[in-house]
Amino acid sequence: MSLVELIAQADERGLAASGLACLDRCVPVLGGDDDLLRPLWARLAEGGDWGGPLADARSALDGAAGKPGRGGAVSGEAAALARRMLDAVPGAYGGAEVREWADGCSVAALQVHRLLDTAPVGGGRSVAARREGRTDGMTPLVAAELRRQVRILELLSNKGAGPAGGLRQALDVSMEGRRVLRAVVSRRARGRG
Repeated sequence: MSLVELIAQADERGLAASGLACLDRCVPVLGGDDDLLRPLWARLAEGGDWGGPLADARSALDGAAGKPGRGGAVSGEAAALARRMLDAVPGAYGGAEVREWADGCSVAALQVHRLLDTAPVGGGRSVAARREGRTDGMTPLVAAELRRQVRILELLSNKGAGPAGGLRQALDVSMEGRRVLRAVVSRRARGRG
């Protein structure tokens, strides 16, 4: 099943977790630390309002401007995409807003990975084509991000895992992706230095 189809079938909680996971993996381009979005994950698991933790995350990232991951034209574009994901987080993770946000986060996260991938861009396909399942000629970083997005939506749709189990597994997949992107951002920063 394509990523577009998985997003279309996801429930509100799955969409919120999918969008949050995309944003979480892109935190390194904003200079944020690994636990920045942990309170939002906790609120999603508890079913509570995430307005307070969201404001705290935005404030923390405002203070992170200028840390590694913010310089250079490509990194600047990647950081702008990640910041737009954070700025667009809906105040509540229900309703049509969360579907639009999760879909936008999926596109933005793939674009961030495409911008930071050091392999030559091949195949000439757009991010939209990748999300629809046309994956030939993908660069390694984009291919891995696409797999993570699909895996997270599959985990969250697995009713047998239980609500907490699916979220925990989604967080684990996202943390792995964040480590990869943090290493890419670090290598790029060293290359500029």
